[in-house]
Amino acid sequence: MPEQRPKPVQEDPQAAARVAALLASPAYREADSDFDFLASDDARGPRLELDYLKAELLLRAHGVTDAIVVFGSTRIVEPKAAQARLDAARAAAAAAPDDAQAARRVAVAERIADKARFYDIAREFGRIVGASGQLPDGRRLAVVTGGGPGIMEAANRGAYDVGAETAGFNITLPHEQFPNPYLTPELCFRFHYFAMRKLHFVLRARALVAFPGGFGTLDELFETLTLAQTRVMKPLPIILVGEAYWRRVFDPDFLVEEGVIAPEDRDLFWYAETAREIWEGILRWRQKAGDPLL
Repeated sequence: MPEQRPKPVQEDPQAAARVAALLASPAYREADSDFDFLASDDARGPRLELDYLKAELLLRAHGVTDAIVVFGSTRIVEPKAAQARLDAARAAAAAAPDDAQAARRVAVAERIADKARFYDIAREFGRIVGASGQLPDGRRLAVVTGGGPGIMEAANRGAYDVGAETAGFNITLPHEQFPNPYLTPELCFRFHYFAMRKLHFVLRARALVAFPGGFGTLDELFETLTLAQTRVMKPLPIILVGEAYWRRVFDPDFLVEEGVIAPEDRDLFWYAETAREIWEGILRWRQKAGDPLL
């Protein structure tokens, strides 16, 4: 066919070079193969849609209809690792007794070692949820985390221990963050936009369990509390694990006294200390709400 051959050089000696330039032009690339175009500000809308759609389709394909979302610090590691880091910090401080930073690292390592028990609690909780994965009416429950290390790893690891599929919603960050090794490969996602990641956290959430953590944990916790408070989403069980920690982080009674939240907003969450206490509290809340989990 004539259109399958370039213009002959006999007709125009410059034609071949012009056609080659046209084929190499960014404008000639198909839109879904033009990565410069897809990365442009004007293409943000389609990127947002794709960020949502890929995870949505894969979650549907694996039948994940319900999620227990677990958050917590990436820095709270399992007890053996926490003790090893504490021992190393103490050895470094002993070798430099006048180094204030070395002494501070010991103090931080001691606090992390003290909180390492939460890793075991999160892992045990992951086992409980993982063992309850098949729900009535063909629904499936999965442990869902941010996909990283620390507390998130522990919850995914618990589900992995009992052979359950478990999901992680990783996010692209300026520094590399590896997904924890206990995620189901087909349910290990990486989002570009925090907004789409947050949306997927709440879409299937039947409960939010927040272990001690930093800004990222607080971000997800307070956003979920706000959505529940404003009834943008139906209230759901929100459990803060480690009452002593959370009472230092924020004081809801003070907020009530100051009049910036209503007294009933204080009842949007409760505290727990053990994996079994977390699970039984979720089941009890769901039963009382007329929407039993099991």
